[in-house]
Amino acid sequence: MSLIALGLNHHTAPVDIRERAAIGNERLGDALLALQKVDAIDEAAIVSTCNRTEIYCGTQESGAGTDEALVEWLHSHLQFDGQRVDEYLFRHNDSAVVHHLMRVASGLDSLVLGEPQILGQIKRAYRDAESVGTLGSKLSPLFQSAFSVAKQVRTDTAIGASPVSVAFAAVTLSRQIFADLGKHTALLIGAGETVQLAARHLVGAGIGRLLIANRTVARAEVLAAETGGEAILLGEIPSRLPEADIVISSTGAPLPILGKGAVEKALKLRRYRSMLIVDIAVPRDVESEAGALDGVFLYTVDDLQAVIDENRESRRAAADQAEEIVRNQVEIYMRRVRALGANDTIRGYRDHVDTLRAELLARGGRELAAGKDPQAVLEKLAHGLANRIMHAPTARLRDAAARGDTDLIQAAHRLLDLQNRSKDS
Repeated sequence: MSLIALGLNHHTAPVDIRERAAIGNERLGDALLALQKVDAIDEAAIVSTCNRTEIYCGTQESGAGTDEALVEWLHSHLQFDGQRVDEYLFRHNDSAVVHHLMRVASGLDSLVLGEPQILGQIKRAYRDAESVGTLGSKLSPLFQSAFSVAKQVRTDTAIGASPVSVAFAAVTLSRQIFADLGKHTALLIGAGETVQLAARHLVGAGIGRLLIANRTVARAEVLAAETGGEAILLGEIPSRLPEADIVISSTGAPLPILGKGAVEKALKLRRYRSMLIVDIAVPRDVESEAGALDGVFLYTVDDLQAVIDENRESRRAAADQAEEIVRNQVEIYMRRVRALGANDTIRGYRDHVDTLRAELLARGGRELAAGKDPQAVLEKLAHGLANRIMHAPTARLRDAAARGDTDLIQAAHRLLDLQNRSKDS
């Protein structure tokens, strides 16, 4: 089958290496075409997210030489300035590639177990590779099968049913309070990892508008550019707070950023439309008294933690079920691939015999036309066809016997059903 997966992810590499390995959308098409030009590579796809950069290849042949060529391509294309990152790379071949991609698509390899965004990212990687023509008979069915397995995992297990991080819990809570997030605005305060994760979950959930406030606007602008939001300074929060239906705050500030007075003023300007505030900072970013205001739903990290712990356990149980689904589907996929390989062999053998048959039949026709005895022509035709069909297998079996290759001889017995035929006789 000759499949190779090579790359790095949050299991194998620290964030500074992952950041440098990321391939942006503007470079992806060129990267795919360049990857396909590597010796022995027929097909290519690249999955590049904040947590992983992984290349998937269909090859003419697998081996150490091909692996090393891909490693060299990775170093040259990602421009690591001479630094080797071999120690951070993983490598998979054939069935291990199938297993890895199915696990990734199902959210089993994610930093947040079972998170749903990765499937969309892999589908995008598939579309990108398809659009530049680097997919074929090896990778295309593999990715399609991975999508199908991910869907089965989502349908047959509860792995995606419960939040497993504070950020995910906050966004899930938002969806419970506001049914259609596309009609609402969220204000994120801070630009750390938790807020980044919350922003990605909100975008994935279809939030209408996203405001990102941070003490340093440059950091907010980076996240805003990634998520399609608007970056603002902390000092702008009082004037922009009335726009926010959802507020998620996680900073390292020693004192509250939002007081009861600021929230109360915003409520009046909002005509007391409901506002969800999720304060996941320690120490808290929002004065607890704000939670007493009519129309304000205030949750702290402690309010969410019990739900998170409970759901993490339920998701672990679901992950065990999902892993079993993946293992079964890998075996089914590999059996199908092996069957296709046998079909190619069978087709080739039939074509070979048909060529012999046509050749001898034409010869027999010429002899009949020349007036030769039909019975003699038929016997010669049958004898010649049998000899031509048996010639190559007989020669291989004689060679095997001379080498003491009993495995091949026993395989021939099974293939030709000679044991059963001897019993029948």
